[in-house]
Amino acid sequence: MNFDLNCPVCLQPLSGDSKHLECPDRHSFDAARQGYWNLLLANQKRSKDPGDNAEMVQARRNFLALGHYQQLADTIASRLAERAAEHQSPRILDMGCGEGYYTCRMEQQLQQSGANYQLAGLDISKHAVKAACSQSKGITWMVASGARMPVADHSLELISVLFSRLMPDEFSRTLKSGAELLIAYPGEDHLIELRELIYAEVRHSGFDPATVLGEPFEHITTEAIRYRFALPDQTQISQLLAMTPHGWRINQSARERLAALSQLELTLDVCLARFRRI
Repeated sequence: MNFDLNCPVCLQPLSGDSKHLECPDRHSFDAARQGYWNLLLANQKRSKDPGDNAEMVQARRNFLALGHYQQLADTIASRLAERAAEHQSPRILDMGCGEGYYTCRMEQQLQQSGANYQLAGLDISKHAVKAACSQSKGITWMVASGARMPVADHSLELISVLFSRLMPDEFSRTLKSGAELLIAYPGEDHLIELRELIYAEVRHSGFDPATVLGEPFEHITTEAIRYRFALPDQTQISQLLAMTPHGWRINQSARERLAALSQLELTLDVCLARFRRI
């Protein structure tokens, strides 16, 4: 185990090997057959099966495999590798890693750069982390709560948060002073064409990560990643809808409008922001 992990029960350090971890109070955890660590306690679950379910995970895997978000993933991975190069043996956590699409691209970019690094992915969905394990065995995968990450205090050089909820207290606790956050979130025009087909009124979120993070974090830069891509058939349109929150909210008339389309051109608009822990 090359990450400094804390016991989710008592917050003391976990030690062990690739199969078994234990804290000084003898709370113990065995690696799952697929290779991940389940460090999510029952009292940290808001439902019996928190996070994305198996169907949602598969829908996202199907769509991402088409390559429409490859340019986005490459840019994120390149920026993360640039930050990692500023540290010696950086410890990097991808919080809210999902099925590992972006995390694995980070790993590939870090390997290409020749960096000496330690990379982990964390998500509350067991189904997502199981899927992630099938893509890479070189990443430390964890099922855990982002609101109480089983990671040692001030042990990380980098945290990436891609389209996931921000946890400023936990980021501040686990990041070293001067360490960085890399945050990806939808821009105002992200999938605007799809949203206009679904909603009578398209609302802009006005999301500002600086407001959420507060004083412990200093904003460095925000980069816009923007390009057009086309879904050539109804199958791909359905796959995209199934992996977005819009698929949960769509009414029947909007669903029929989408079902009538033979193709759909879309705008990808994502903001990539860097913050430093002061």
